[in-house]
Amino acid sequence: MKPLIFTGTSEDDLAEFPKEAKGAAGHELWQVQLGLMPSDWKPMLNVGAGAYEIRVHVLGEWRILYVAKFADAIYVLHAFQKKTQQTRKEDIDLAASRYKRLKESAK
Repeated sequence: MKPLIFTGTSEDDLAEFPKEAKGAAGHELWQVQLGLMPSDWKPMLNVGAGAYEIRVHVLGEWRILYVAKFADAIYVLHAFQKKTQQTRKEDIDLAASRYKRLKESAK
């Protein structure tokens, strides 16, 4: 099973989710660690190749952006509450910049 590595403030951000949403998010991340896909997800090509969004619909809308294509770990790029129909540019840019630094450090 691949370990989870949280980038930037993503672990603290996830810890701020309500208890029920945090539990659902943890279950979805565990599925990813087992090599499975989450129950509700979409690719996030605007973050980077291989980046995905987990959608949690518990007490609001919550999102976890991650990448699992590296052999050593699953990297959680960003975790946030989604309050609008479209994902905010700031959230996408933050995850993309963390992904870019991750790829650069892997070289």
